[in-house]
Amino acid sequence: MVAGLPGTRDRNLLVGPETSDDAGAYRLEGGPILLQTVDIITPIVDDPALFGEIAAANSLSDVYAMGGWPVTALNILGYPIKELPTEIGREILRGGAAKVAEAGAVVVGGHTLEDAELKFGLSVTGVVEEERMTPNSGARSGDLLVLTKPLGTGIVSTAFKKGKVDEHDAPYQAMVASMRELNRAACEAMRELGARGATDVTGFGLGGHALELALASNVSLELRLRDLPLLPDVVALARRGCLTGGGPKNATWWSARIDVPEAWLPIVFDPQTSGGLLISLGEAAAARLCERLPGARVIGRVLPPAEPRLRAID
Repeated sequence: MVAGLPGTRDRNLLVGPETSDDAGAYRLEGGPILLQTVDIITPIVDDPALFGEIAAANSLSDVYAMGGWPVTALNILGYPIKELPTEIGREILRGGAAKVAEAGAVVVGGHTLEDAELKFGLSVTGVVEEERMTPNSGARSGDLLVLTKPLGTGIVSTAFKKGKVDEHDAPYQAMVASMRELNRAACEAMRELGARGATDVTGFGLGGHALELALASNVSLELRLRDLPLLPDVVALARRGCLTGGGPKNATWWSARIDVPEAWLPIVFDPQTSGGLLISLGEAAAARLCERLPGARVIGRVLPPAEPRLRAID
């Protein structure tokens, strides 16, 4: 959609839209790097306050992926006012505010509009020191790839909508716990350990966001399928047809640049909500990162540029 639009030229703009990064980065004169991002999603759970928390965590993640910390946030709420009572909207905003406060940031306002479909998210402003920034263009050949959260939120949420799992089942409980979790600890760890590049795994799935990192960094990536962290029962649920509409579209869009076994495409390209960070860093640092973050795993490595840009092996 943005193809052909005029680019922004400013000597202080360090990261713009060209590399499909998680947030824009602008150098303030005599100050830190300003990070700006916006994200909005439709409900993935029934509880309104929980939806607010998840949507906020999802939006805040873009700042963490850049190695920064959020400072302020603006609510963005699309609301079917004629169909839903206003108390549901208040609960969504309350849940979002609680997650922003957990991140150490503050909600400074926002905008609500009448919409046929319920949507909620945040516009987040953060800051980062230039030397600690982890753009998706920072991966280098020889690095290892660490993923900090399990995959499968799209598959499990689809299973929930189809009645294949309920709120008390392990896949649902694990999905909610993962989506509510801020990427704050992962960001702090990768900053201290000298990560070079990162991105968060959201709507384009692991495969799509990994490819964006590969192209921005001019490298290729190798994933080890057996090492991918997965939510409980994800493989079984995928085989039972609990797939999102976005997963196949993601795989088709990138098909010319990948070598991924067909059976794994639904998982590798499953759209994630509030997913983990995919981090590129040296071998010793990767081992230490996994020690600090119990759910993190080394899932692959960074190689010199070659086609296909993303290869998955058993």
